[in-house]
Amino acid sequence: MSENLPRQRIPLILMGLLALLVAMWAGLIRLGWAFPAGPAAWARYHGPLMVSGFLGTVIALERAAAIGRRWTYLAPALSGLGGLALVLGLPHPVGPALITAGSLGLLAVFADILRRHQALYLFTMAIGAVAWLMGNALWLVGWPVARVVLLWAGFLILTVLGERLELSRVLRPGRQAQAVFAGAVALFTAGIVVSIADFDLGWRLTGVGMIALVFWLARFDVARRTIRKPGLTRFIAVCLLCGYFWLAVGGLLAISDGAVIAGPRYDAFLHAVFLGFVFSMIFGHAPMILPAVLGIPVAYWRGLYAHLILLQVSLLMRVPADLAGWENLRRWGGMLNVIALLLFLLVTAITARRGQSASARGQG
Repeated sequence: MSENLPRQRIPLILMGLLALLVAMWAGLIRLGWAFPAGPAAWARYHGPLMVSGFLGTVIALERAAAIGRRWTYLAPALSGLGGLALVLGLPHPVGPALITAGSLGLLAVFADILRRHQALYLFTMAIGAVAWLMGNALWLVGWPVARVVLLWAGFLILTVLGERLELSRVLRPGRQAQAVFAGAVALFTAGIVVSIADFDLGWRLTGVGMIALVFWLARFDVARRTIRKPGLTRFIAVCLLCGYFWLAVGGLLAISDGAVIAGPRYDAFLHAVFLGFVFSMIFGHAPMILPAVLGIPVAYWRGLYAHLILLQVSLLMRVPADLAGWENLRRWGGMLNVIALLLFLLVTAITARRGQSASARGQG
């Protein structure tokens, strides 16, 4: 860790990482791998640990680090503690209640930001925070994960899309382009809201919204230009374009299948979106997030491609295996998913060390 890393961030990062590791272990158990099962709750909380315990905590921490005000750290602290409660098997509703409080805290952060500055990308991320809060609140009162998973997906997708819109200002999209973006977001948001009352219609409408967002990204996102540049810039662009591909896959599955609550096709949709899209985007954004959250400069090296390539290969195994009913290939695809994420953690640690060393040499 960097000496400049504020101490309050360290336990938040550790709680998020613990949630990620337990979620991955639980995922392998759910796939049928004969590993020690751990507490019975782990397998049941695979999704909440990944979405809220890890991703929610990291996203809230990123917002808090960007603002730099102490009270904003309450949001990642609560979601991190909620994930820890799930890992420890504390009785219901301790974990869900803490996570819901954390999502409320993140919404308060966006309310404070919007009070001082209004922009379409901020409204987009704020809508994502509302979706996270709604999903968590419904989960808290007893709704099954399958009924709230679109709300959780909305949180992550809208957060990422808001960040991409902010960065797309390099290309200076005009009013018409921003209006198209707002329309696609509205369509997608309508889908996840409708899913609360009409699950099948909402699922399909959400899929249409995903496809609309992918078309906007293909036309206006900066990645289609930066892919031609060398080094870290190209790596980030490759990550983003891979993520957009998997978002399109998820959208097509949602449109074709409608509401599914279990089984291989449900698994295919979830992992196309939550692994293919979300983690490809995390891989691409990590070189930008590390300096902001950890105070660590990033030194580019080709090893960054290792986890990205493995993730894509593993998903190209798992998703078609889900759709075709090839159980053994599906299990191995899941195993490689986990190895790709573990490799990401290892490569990130190496990248941070190389960045620190390069910074030290520059100061010397």
